[in-house]
Amino acid sequence: MSDSNVFRIVRRTVKPGCGPAYEALVAAMFEDAKQFPGYLSAALIPPAAGSDEYQINQRFQSEADFERWNNSPQRLGWLAKLDAVAEGEPEYRLLNGLEVWFPPPTTPATKMPARWRMTVVSWLGIFPTVALLSAFLTPQLQFLPPLLRTAVFTAVVAVAMSYLIMPRLTRWLRWWLR
Repeated sequence: MSDSNVFRIVRRTVKPGCGPAYEALVAAMFEDAKQFPGYLSAALIPPAAGSDEYQINQRFQSEADFERWNNSPQRLGWLAKLDAVAEGEPEYRLLNGLEVWFPPPTTPATKMPARWRMTVVSWLGIFPTVALLSAFLTPQLQFLPPLLRTAVFTAVVAVAMSYLIMPRLTRWLRWWLR
């Protein structure tokens, strides 16, 4: 999966009364991170009521881009600054596989959807996509050898699922997934 997007979730508890300072430091860190190739986006999610735990969602274009930022002196400098206003070490989680199709929760109190629900939603996207492409694309690819035909077909399915089908399905079925 070295060529697919990498999603990282960071959770960190802030010292009492240091929320505004933490938010300002994270915002400045995001600005610095934007200068790195492949750094796609980041969002700071404030704590739920009664909590001091913040969540950062970061998205990188590739594993190499993630590693470039993760191992950079700039990031290490930001971690040192954030240590002054946070308690303990940050908790990290990388998302991959099916989890990438299902966006991370927007509040620290929620969990990822059950795996069986993710599987059902994936099937709801894959079945009609494969059925339609089999009917319309396969006849157009008959001139290709079987292995190359399968490679082209599955590449089209993968692109359609990642960029067209799953973003819509997860948005439409969010109520059921959560």
